[in-house]
Amino acid sequence: MRVGFIGLGSQGAPMARRIIDAGYDTTLWAHRPATLVRFDDTPARRAASPADLAAASDLVCICVVDDADVEEVLTGERGVLTGLRKGGVIAVHSTVHPDTCSRLADRARTHGVALIDAPVSGGGPAAAEGRLVVMAGGEPGTVAYCRPVFATYGNPVVHLGPLGTGQLAKLLNNVLFTANLATAADTLALGRELAIDPTALAQVLAKGSAGSFALDRVASAGGTLERIAAHAEPLLRKDVRLVGDVAAAAGAEPDIVVPAAGAALALMNRQRPTVS
Repeated sequence: MRVGFIGLGSQGAPMARRIIDAGYDTTLWAHRPATLVRFDDTPARRAASPADLAAASDLVCICVVDDADVEEVLTGERGVLTGLRKGGVIAVHSTVHPDTCSRLADRARTHGVALIDAPVSGGGPAAAEGRLVVMAGGEPGTVAYCRPVFATYGNPVVHLGPLGTGQLAKLLNNVLFTANLATAADTLALGRELAIDPTALAQVLAKGSAGSFALDRVASAGGTLERIAAHAEPLLRKDVRLVGDVAAAAGAEPDIVVPAAGAALALMNRQRPTVS
């Protein structure tokens, strides 16, 4: 299988390298050519456009930031859909609205191309170690076709159901993570007010029943959300908003997790550095 990869950020770059290291014939494209320098020591080819990358690929993996970026890469004038052969597959690793995936899948179908959603969780270190969680949604045969590639950087690779269910699972993951950031930061702050050293408290909580990935992130950031807010708040805000939109459309009313996530975002917004 020939694989194309677009979106070589902190998580996408190690994903692409895992694919290359597994021996797949791989083509890369990036908005900024400098991004590709880190792959000079690999046999991966560079494409001049998403269309050129698609023409050299059977499976195209997309790991860009948001809905607008995914749409641009796929449907732009020199987008993936102008180059991918009939029978090709697109895997959307970005975290986007499930409706975006449905709309793009319909567009892809007119080109004879299949599209699945396969958002991931775990971050760059997990990608480099091959232990990302891959949440796939789409036709079972298409997911099975992609699974060997996903397995180069993902463990587990879970098929959630029809197209869009991978995105729903990722959004729920992110809203719970955001909510947990709030409760972890608030707990450490309360401990500080009670004269307990937050570093020592975090060490105890991490080894007890209160341990969580969110607690680890807050503790490693000094016990507050300030450092996390600088880079994560905009992305988490996007995902919490998407969860709210999806829940409202379904008539669901989350009582705890979304309000708690909102509290975390409000706290991070207060702690984000301002640019004068």
